[in-house]
Amino acid sequence: MSTISIIGSGNMAATIGTRAAKRGHTVEFMSRDAAKALALADQVGSGATAGMYGARPAGDIVIVAVLYTGAVEVVAHYGDALADKILVDITNPFDADVSGLVTTPGNSVSQQIAATAPDGAHVVKAFNSILQGVLAEDKPVDVFFAGDNAEAKARVAAFLESLDMRALDAGGLDMTHALEWAGILLVGVARNGAGFDIALGAKAL
Repeated sequence: MSTISIIGSGNMAATIGTRAAKRGHTVEFMSRDAAKALALADQVGSGATAGMYGARPAGDIVIVAVLYTGAVEVVAHYGDALADKILVDITNPFDADVSGLVTTPGNSVSQQIAATAPDGAHVVKAFNSILQGVLAEDKPVDVFFAGDNAEAKARVAAFLESLDMRALDAGGLDMTHALEWAGILLVGVARNGAGFDIALGAKAL
């Protein structure tokens, strides 16, 4: 197993961190609010730690688990501390009524992060098409991911598989805007009768 760093201290950070810790990964939480990061590390247990916000993360895989409005700013703040890291963007840039996106093709949050990230860092989008409650159930589930760097994607896929998730490669960073729309699709289906205990997936017929 490996060390995974998570920037953020919200529900998704807690859920991903808990799922990872249960499977033997060492989890580091980093947050602007140091007290929240420490409390989350204590809550997750299993050797989870709280790192200093803005310092070089301990993990080679760094999950950016903040709201989309702050994701690029966070990466810019860390700057060269993220050099050679794999950055996992989990954001959903929904508009105010969750009926569309605030991003456009070619300008997904993942692509904005990639443009801001230091040399050697590679961005992979994942987790955004899974509802937090479903992820917290800790059951096997499909997860779509996308990115440009083959090695980074392979390492993220291995991490996802270690969490009992089937990793489905959707392509390069140009597909990350489509994954953002997948988040809208999921919420739309959930709102219109399916309920919020559903998950998107792929099935061979």
